[in-house]
Amino acid sequence: MRPRSLPSARTAGPRRPPRSGVAAIEFAMVALPFFFMIFAVMQLGLLFVVDSVLENATLQAARLIRTGEASTRNLTPAQFKTELCSRMSVFSGECAGRATVEVRTITQFRNQTLPDPVVNGQLPTSPPYTNGAASSLILIRVWYKQPLIAPTMFQAMSRLSTGETLLSVTTAFRSEPYS
Repeated sequence: MRPRSLPSARTAGPRRPPRSGVAAIEFAMVALPFFFMIFAVMQLGLLFVVDSVLENATLQAARLIRTGEASTRNLTPAQFKTELCSRMSVFSGECAGRATVEVRTITQFRNQTLPDPVVNGQLPTSPPYTNGAASSLILIRVWYKQPLIAPTMFQAMSRLSTGETLLSVTTAFRSEPYS
């Protein structure tokens, strides 16, 4: 007679159903929403970076008008836009096709009623532009079209008919009394 061996851990106790592949299935169910949220947060971060760079570039380019350099150099709208885009650091290569610049003289700082720049889902092709005069009130508005890859996350943002998000920067100032 053979000696009887002790039951192994595999055969002891009630049998459980096999669980092979359960972790992979659970990961597949959670992975898509998780990666979508991570991607949306990264894209929102990129929007904030572009907006910050655009604001700084607008303020730096506005200095050309404020100090009278734009009048002295007799800058055209295209040249002013080039000056703005040259200050967009890593985004300067795409700036010329995405930015729309409006520079206008205003009568007072308060109670300004300005036209909406988006008409039928499009920005104007040739917005008003002036280099201003000494001690004049100037309003600069810049719109930047930023494409989104995950547009369903950003339904509350200003959008064009092309689906691009519209970033906007506005600054107003009195130009210096240059001569």
